[in-house]
Order: sequence, then structure tokens, then C-alpha cells
Amino acid sequence: MGLDFKTDDGMGKRATLGVIVLQSDETLENELRQVYRDPAIALHHARIRSDPLVTKETLARMAKDLPDTAGLLPKSLSFDAIAYACTSGATVIGRQAVAGLVRVHHPGVPVTDPITAVMAGCEALQVKKLGFLSPYVPEVSQAMRGLLEAQGFAITGFGSFEQVQDQVVARITEASTLEAIVEIGAAPDCEAVFVSCTNLRTFGILARAEEVLGKPVISSNQALAWHLSRLAGVSENVVGPGRLFAV
Repeated sequence: MGLDFKTDDGMGKRATLGVIVLQSDETLENELRQVYRDPAIALHHARIRSDPLVTKETLARMAKDLPDTAGLLPKSLSFDAIAYACTSGATVIGRQAVAGLVRVHHPGVPVTDPITAVMAGCEALQVKKLGFLSPYVPEVSQAMRGLLEAQGFAITGFGSFEQVQDQVVARITEASTLEAIVEIGAAPDCEAVFVSCTNLRTFGILARAEEVLGKPVISSNQALAWHLSRLAGVSENVVGPGRLFAV
């Protein structure tokens, strides 16, 4: 027996957001869930194939899969913003290239990534002198540092956990990350600390790090969530950790 039914506009009455998540990422979705609690903001994920080892070569390989992965986001929806959630991948592939690859299936949609979001966040906070904490091997960290410096940022201090395995990065304790943030951010000329990588857990210690240092601390996931909401025009009542969400 066929039953009568009615339809409505579905989820996402305030905004519809898309996020392309690395296959190896264990952290991003859990941290974003803490920001996007409003059921009127719909968040859709697609997983992109990624290597468990993070090198410039493995990161660059994701470029060929980006269009098809973006195409796996529901085509019945009109997205307000889409993010490619890999800080190092966007650095190696190129931010403009990433946006173009995502727009193959989503023309005209605003696109961001963590390194773009971090720089936008620094502009909003009016900081240019950064302490930089990375989990990456030297060649990946250096590429990101070079990009930041080319965009006018000064690196006042740097440290890395120097991990090639993404699974290990996801298991670095927040206490270890907090200790590293405080050490790197203690330099008197440091205006803020940037903590890179979507797989590195930070949401539990960002407020404490800012309290200890007395300056902003910006993580990849925090900046990405903040920038996505701004691009989609739904910053009101979107709350996350750290000073960034207050601007």
C-alpha cells in the first residue's frame, strides 16, 4: 500500500557545507562536530584517498582524485561553501589549484582549505608574526613555511614532531601539543601560534594555550571551521574554541 507524504526543504536551512576529508584523518570530523551543532547547518563529508605516509609526493597525488571526490558530495544540493581539509596537501598542490579542482563539479561555490583559512584568520586577528608548530617531516614543514613567508608572514619560532605516519599524528596527546605551543609561542616577538594539521588534536587545549601565552593560537581545524562559516555567511551562533571565533 502506497502512503501519502509531504516534503520540505530538508536539512541545511541556514547553510549547506561540504568537507573533503582525508582517508587517513581521524580527528577533523570529531572536532568540526563541536562547532556545527545547529541542525540548520548541514555538514556533508566525502573521503579522499590518501597515503598513510605524509610526504610531498604522497600529498601531490591527491590532486588527481580531488575532482571525483568532490563529485561524491550530494549533487542534489546547492553548497554554500566547500573545504578540502588538508593543510599540507593544499600547500603542496596549491591553493588555487585545489579550488579549481573542487569546482569541476561545484562551479561557483566558495572553496577553502586549512592554510587559506589560517591566513584569513590571521588577517582577521591582525597578526603577522607567527610561531609555527608542525607534526610533519622537514620537507613538508619547509614548504608550508615558505608559503607563509611568501605571503608576508614572519616565523618567529618553529618546532615539529617530525612524523611521517598520519596514524601517529592522530595519537599525539593534547598535553604534548600544549607544551609545544607554549614553548614556541613564548618568544616576545610572537603575535600568535599556528598549529598545523587537521589530524592533530587541539580543541581541548586551545583555550588553555591562549590563557598561558596571552596571545591567539590558531589550529588548522579551528581556522577551517571558522572560515567555512564565514564563507557561507552563517557566523552568528557558530561557536568554537579560541579567540578566532570572537572576530
